[in-house]
Amino acid sequence: MARLKVGIVFGGCSEEHPISVKSAREVAKNLDLEKYEPFYIGITRSGAWKLCDGPAADWEAGNCRPAVLSPDRGVRGLLVFDEGKYETIELDLVFPVLHGKLGEDGAMQGLLELSGMPYVGCDIQSSALCMDKSLAYLVVRSAGIATPDFWTFQAGETIDPEQFDYPVFVKPARSGSSFGVGKARSAAELPGAVAAAREFDSKVLVEQAVAGTEVGCAILGNDTDLVAGEVDQITLSHGFFKIHQENAPETGSENSTVTVPANISPQTRMLVRQTAKAIYRALGCRGLARVDMFLTDDGTVVLNEVNTFPGTTSYSRYPRMMAAAGLPLTEVIDRIAALALAGGRR
Repeated sequence: MARLKVGIVFGGCSEEHPISVKSAREVAKNLDLEKYEPFYIGITRSGAWKLCDGPAADWEAGNCRPAVLSPDRGVRGLLVFDEGKYETIELDLVFPVLHGKLGEDGAMQGLLELSGMPYVGCDIQSSALCMDKSLAYLVVRSAGIATPDFWTFQAGETIDPEQFDYPVFVKPARSGSSFGVGKARSAAELPGAVAAAREFDSKVLVEQAVAGTEVGCAILGNDTDLVAGEVDQITLSHGFFKIHQENAPETGSENSTVTVPANISPQTRMLVRQTAKAIYRALGCRGLARVDMFLTDDGTVVLNEVNTFPGTTSYSRYPRMMAAAGLPLTEVIDRIAALALAGGRR
């Protein structure tokens, strides 16, 4: 049986470039080479596409050739350039192992839709919706699920620090991995937090802090046929959870511990899973996503955010939650590939 030709796109122009490289490295390690023939397409921080040997830390220094995804549906795959000529490499499927802007926000998904290429993960609409936290909150609220109280501010809009009850969290509305996220404990701290958030997005979200513990749930599947991983739980020694902000995240966090399965009752664990599935469906997610939530002292589950292509690094939460539920990353890859091919997105 012929192997599926799979394009694995990684890197990208966002601040999450190095995280994407690490995620792609774990995908490469767990890819069944009897089923898949991988083609690694690295995107540099400046936006250049290159066909390379793989997602090594120094991948750009290796054997690379300029390549682009063909926008012509009659030529489904890569156009690889060499000495004034180009060759075509047909692909059966694309894994956009990208995080953040131009990776999870619908831009890459739009390019893949135009090219007629099947791809893993959420579509244009759900990717864009989940990337903008304020829009995601509005949709999830309409489905009857709790979210934090929040306010949004556009570029140049004046924010009155006295209008909030503190503490509040200040976030770029369209960013990920805690980049630009800050906690303001008083009106005096708000301007600095807003300035930090605006380094990553002109649209800023101010959220009322939610008193409770942070929990997460990995989801895999389409429509009503969903699989939930084990629920995890974040325990903090101080501060707030800042994923991927550590100097050496592979060795652990300086202020947080992730427990899988979460130290909560079976009934509460079931409620978290059910809520995560409801959020996933309300936002139109497909393939996979990680749903991050808060669990309050009175047992209410509150949405935090949804990651439409969650990290798959050696220390990432999504693969750990799925592995705890009996699905190692190799099997997760097989399942999301099958979902993408069966989805007929072209």
